[in-house]
Amino acid sequence: MLVLFVLMGLALAGLSARLVDLQGVSSAKYARLGLDQRIHTVPLSAERGSVFDRNGEDLASSLTQETVVADPAVIRNPAKTAAALAPVVGVPENQLLSGLSNRQSRFFYVARKVDATVAAAVKKLKLPGIEFIPESKRFYPSGSLAAPVLGFTGTDNSGLAGIESGFNSLLTGTPGEMRFEEDPRGREIPAGSSQLKPSKRGDDIVLTLDSSLQFQAEQVLEGEVTAAQAKGGIAIVADVKTGDILAMANVDGGDATHPAHPAAATEHNRALTDVYEPGSTNKLITIAAALEEGKVGPQTPIPVPSSIVVGGKQFTDDEAHPAETLSTTDIVRQSSNIGTIQIAKQLGKQKLDQYLRAFGLGRTAGTMFPGEAEGILPDVSLYSDTSMATVPIGQGLAVTAMQTLDTFMTIANGGVTRPPRLVAATIDAAGKRHDVAAVAGTRVVSPQTAAEMTDMLSQVVSSGTGTSGAVPGYPTAGKTGTARKPPYDKPPYKYVASFAGFAPKDAPSLAAIVVLDEPVTAIYGGTVAAPAFARIMQEALRTKDVAPSGPDAGRSIREADLYRAPTATTAATTAGATAATAAPGTTGAKAPGTP
Repeated sequence: MLVLFVLMGLALAGLSARLVDLQGVSSAKYARLGLDQRIHTVPLSAERGSVFDRNGEDLASSLTQETVVADPAVIRNPAKTAAALAPVVGVPENQLLSGLSNRQSRFFYVARKVDATVAAAVKKLKLPGIEFIPESKRFYPSGSLAAPVLGFTGTDNSGLAGIESGFNSLLTGTPGEMRFEEDPRGREIPAGSSQLKPSKRGDDIVLTLDSSLQFQAEQVLEGEVTAAQAKGGIAIVADVKTGDILAMANVDGGDATHPAHPAAATEHNRALTDVYEPGSTNKLITIAAALEEGKVGPQTPIPVPSSIVVGGKQFTDDEAHPAETLSTTDIVRQSSNIGTIQIAKQLGKQKLDQYLRAFGLGRTAGTMFPGEAEGILPDVSLYSDTSMATVPIGQGLAVTAMQTLDTFMTIANGGVTRPPRLVAATIDAAGKRHDVAAVAGTRVVSPQTAAEMTDMLSQVVSSGTGTSGAVPGYPTAGKTGTARKPPYDKPPYKYVASFAGFAPKDAPSLAAIVVLDEPVTAIYGGTVAAPAFARIMQEALRTKDVAPSGPDAGRSIREADLYRAPTATTAATTAGATAATAAPGTTGAKAPGTP
């Protein structure tokens, strides 16, 4: 009996100690565990910042919509709930059943960002465990306008391409959460614990684009891509003084079922991400370098034979001619391959490479756009026997359209680079604007060289290969480019046609480039790209309120002037040589190991 009393005493002592532990020492711990079981946490997504054009027009914005969520732990009949929800929210019943049956989870997305009609229909069902939280959904008020530049977001509002991706951390904001106490049936306890941590809206982005000019550029480019039956096209317009990109258009060519159209948000912003061989637009660098180094002057006579052999390969000009002597200006005006190669000989490969890099080739243009390409510029040590013939005329290297436009902006800016800018500012949650500082330029050539180069480029437009690039009322400087795409000696040949320039010539305000990929009706930049440049530039100068001057100041470019039907002559050129390559089988030479 004594042993029994001892055992009972020990048991009571242990029980007392346990009660002391539960009610005293560990009471807070167990109370917290009980509270945690009753607390329900609902995430609150942050409203994504907007994207505006330079004039404050909405390009991308977010609107709050309701998201249907569930607390599986309190749903008694998941199968019945899934069957009721599926036809209303448009989600497969088996998918809903899987999520609603997971009682280890306290949160499940039923349907995200539904419209008001769907939300009302779900609420009408009055299903236990089904709740609603606000979420923002991305909208693009201008539709496909500048779509590859803007990019797009995923369901979770994270940027997946374009500006949306590149500036995602700024645009996203900080998510919050809502915590409240509920009973075992999933009902909120009125006097229970609750806590709200508000989300913080993301910053806004202000682009340098002008929506009106962007629309005009896309429309003109779409028309030219259609007329030329091209695979696609690119157009960029930039402010010479600030470097601001005012328009950046990407257009896809048509096919048997779809006409040409502006590129979608899921496509590359080819103006910055895709590279091509520039052809004769790149002669600007070769000639400017030779002028700057004192190797030639604008009127220096250069012997131009009917053909030239470099590294065992023959190079000719587009149009056959006997041996002649041309001035440097005539070489630029006529886009002579042979003349440019002759000048490059005097310059030498080291100097040529120095100026190619000084003008910005081989590195990104610095727009902060995700995926911006550096281009392909071979090191001098990798030059082959033919490189000093191909590189000076724009082959054996690859550039983006933006890089090519940058070279023209440098000349237009008096020989100083004008780094492009695509993002003008950010605006924080408090509404304060933070301007993105323009990057300082560097001098590449002297003001005299830039002026001489400008005069030569103006003659290209007034009487050379680029007369279709003339803008009524605005003296224009520019250069044509036509380059055969690889494989160079295997028909059917494919080409890239381009035209880049700036206006007004004597007081440059804007620069622009148009690039057409694989035009069919005609292959020359002066035939298919220059007219689109002229139309886009005219609209851009008007948008900028640049006053016209000269005898044709009141004339406008008509649609008929821009979209011409191909003639037998221009159509026949698809089988001929280009202004930036040699004749098929002879001058389409490619330096081994070069791009």
